[in-house]
Amino acid sequence: MPEMFDYVVVGAGSAGAVIAARLTEDPSTRVLLLEAGGEANADEISIPAAFSTLFKTQWDWNYTTSEQKQLHSRPTYWPRMRALGGCSSMNAMIYIRGNRADYDGWRDANGATDWGYADVLPYFMRAESNSRLGAPYHGLSGPLQVEDRRYTHPLSHAWVESAVASGLKATDDFNGESQEGAGLYQVTCHKGHRWSVDKAYLQPARTRPNLTVRTGSLVSRIQIDHGRAVGVAYRQGGRDRTAQVNAEVILSGGAVNSPQLLMLSGVGPAAHLRDVGVVVVHDLPGVGQNLHDHPAVPLIWRTRDTTDLAELNTLLNFGRAKATGTGPLVSNVGEAGAFFASRDGLPAPDIQVHMAPTGFYDNGLHEPSIRRVTVAPTLVSVASRGRLRLRSTDPTWHPDIDPGYYDDGTDLDAMVAGCTQLIEMAERGPFADLLDGPWAPETSHPSDEELIEHIRRFTQTLYHPVGTCAMGQGEQSVVDPELRVRGIEGLRVADASVMPVVPRGNTNAPTIMIGEKAADLLRGRAAEGEKR
Repeated sequence: MPEMFDYVVVGAGSAGAVIAARLTEDPSTRVLLLEAGGEANADEISIPAAFSTLFKTQWDWNYTTSEQKQLHSRPTYWPRMRALGGCSSMNAMIYIRGNRADYDGWRDANGATDWGYADVLPYFMRAESNSRLGAPYHGLSGPLQVEDRRYTHPLSHAWVESAVASGLKATDDFNGESQEGAGLYQVTCHKGHRWSVDKAYLQPARTRPNLTVRTGSLVSRIQIDHGRAVGVAYRQGGRDRTAQVNAEVILSGGAVNSPQLLMLSGVGPAAHLRDVGVVVVHDLPGVGQNLHDHPAVPLIWRTRDTTDLAELNTLLNFGRAKATGTGPLVSNVGEAGAFFASRDGLPAPDIQVHMAPTGFYDNGLHEPSIRRVTVAPTLVSVASRGRLRLRSTDPTWHPDIDPGYYDDGTDLDAMVAGCTQLIEMAERGPFADLLDGPWAPETSHPSDEELIEHIRRFTQTLYHPVGTCAMGQGEQSVVDPELRVRGIEGLRVADASVMPVVPRGNTNAPTIMIGEKAADLLRGRAAEGEKR
């Protein structure tokens, strides 16, 4: 006989773990949390600088996009964590919420009622426990620990000084009154160790008898009966199992897995589903549409009179980081950054900078051979849109992922402008004194044509895919502002896939916020705190 729960949450990532933990605060609510991956128990997960060593391992879904025509028709690699905590167990831990304009845009331009900045700020604050900052923008008692990094490389300090000398304002809080400026990033760490949603939300909740967590459980289908989700089918340990719900099924698999599971269950673009061989349950054209991501382009210089973070990756420093949460390996690699507009007249910044005191490119998969430093402009206001489609009815097959990088030419123009400004910044101040010549691009003052070639060759994901189950009220919307799947009762989606437009910044904190707000929607509660 199938088991019965009040809620089944699919995916124990940055939203799913939050939802499961919050729902089970009520001891009468029974929740099953299903995760395809395993326990997040590797040392490389806890040690911040080791995150890229998890790529292309057992911990990684190891996705590859379709060939991107604007990138010389090459595919791009998309790492996504396959374990409790989801990508909060494998990311660079940068705590960024996005811009006020992002959430007001969700509300005003996309019909996401009650998702404006004033609506979501209380949820960011509820989640957060900040070691330095407080009201009116930061929380002090939430599960998510946020702190100033315990180690910062001298190159990062030098870059911030040079960015400020070039005209950017200095900031010590990218999540406060204004996002613009240059500074050091705060991170989701606690005393030098990664603080994922697994540690923040799930581990404290796992002693509750009303929470059941099953790892190694790949959900293959949502069971839908007469237009209502009544349970899920999943495979665990070689056995096919089912679980039924009294209340609702919540998909929190992310921008890849949630639309894939909807389509495998017969909910999506009818013509496409028929072509693949899926029986159509509900024609919902927007599923898998609106896929977009933050593209990043590394600008790399050789360095002198300094070190490279990679050469500090020693057994001694590994042990120090593990035992005491100190030393070079508590670096999150992307230590410093900035937000600025690539051109005049923009309502908010469209470029974010990720600065790393090492040669970080191709997702860090190349073994460093010389001392280098990376300054990567990242396009955070993205016009291009792609889509995700099934390649098979087998849930173990990866879907066809097409983010459409630079298909809208305004994105390429903005990236060229961002690269140009950052190359000019590198010629000033203490950062310039530590540079020993360009590595990529190979010339000190590249032309626009040379920059375009560099962009096409080196663009990679910043690990922020969103939008494939977009929230709103239009015909292409997949979920309504309460995250309910249109046309199906008892089914919601709560993860980065519901973002109609990607926020200006790293998406982990916004996804946790979605989890917090989704839990309130499910419980019929309102946000705590006054709106601002």
